[in-house]
Amino acid sequence: MNRTNSKTLERLAQELRIRNYSRKTMESYLRYNHDLLLYHQKDPREITTDDIRAYLDYLSVDRGPSTVSVAYNALQFYYKHIWRRSFFYHLRHPKQPKRLPVVLSKDEVMRMIERTDNPKHHCIVSLLYGTGMRVGELVRLRMNHIDFDRGVIHIQRSKGSKDRIVMIPKSLYETLTSQRRLKQPTDFLFTNGRGGRLTEASIQKIVAEASVRAQIGKAVSPHTLRHSFATHLLENGTDIRYIQELLGHARLETTQVYTKVAAGRLAEIESPLDICAP
Repeated sequence: MNRTNSKTLERLAQELRIRNYSRKTMESYLRYNHDLLLYHQKDPREITTDDIRAYLDYLSVDRGPSTVSVAYNALQFYYKHIWRRSFFYHLRHPKQPKRLPVVLSKDEVMRMIERTDNPKHHCIVSLLYGTGMRVGELVRLRMNHIDFDRGVIHIQRSKGSKDRIVMIPKSLYETLTSQRRLKQPTDFLFTNGRGGRLTEASIQKIVAEASVRAQIGKAVSPHTLRHSFATHLLENGTDIRYIQELLGHARLETTQVYTKVAAGRLAEIESPLDICAP
């Protein structure tokens, strides 16, 4: 990349830092803008609407709709806020496929927890399901984020740099209290053998192995436990606005997807096949 492009991408990084975007978002925004310029071998000032269309089309074939959506947002931010270009007004945001989240039954979740013998792994799976935390929030959780007196966990600087409060599951209170006796207030709750915090990849592996032991025939990730947390709360009659707050969703519409997968009263409706069967 030439020095001009490098300089303008540094301006992009600076703008993202000023606006307090997450490290992960910064990395993806810089990567897609860098890749666009390499793909066309052009200076940013020479990029046209057709160039962006061609690059997004390449990504749609090579990577899929989720990648295209992130790349679109990255390119739009760069050319709108750094270069003050207006051509994105004529370029529509790619339509996202409306897939329903994968949700486990309560029995499947309990099998995962009960068949996880390692105490640390048992607590990880239980806490993901019992609080609805994202995996990135769990790995950053420190002992002083847990308020034992109030019975809540303070999740700091989550997605969108927002804080929120979730409950401490009563069944984990004793386990977490024992950790408080062993750790310093600023220590991470979950650490590796060297004392550093666990990585997201490690927790994803722990959850995947728990699902295999529980013989669950679905693709299970930490986010599946978050989906299950929200869906089961809804099925138990919890107000959807409380669920929105627990999940940290900015918009109620995001939380409302769980109304589409919650069984609730739907499971009580009799199928016409059963009505007509002799």
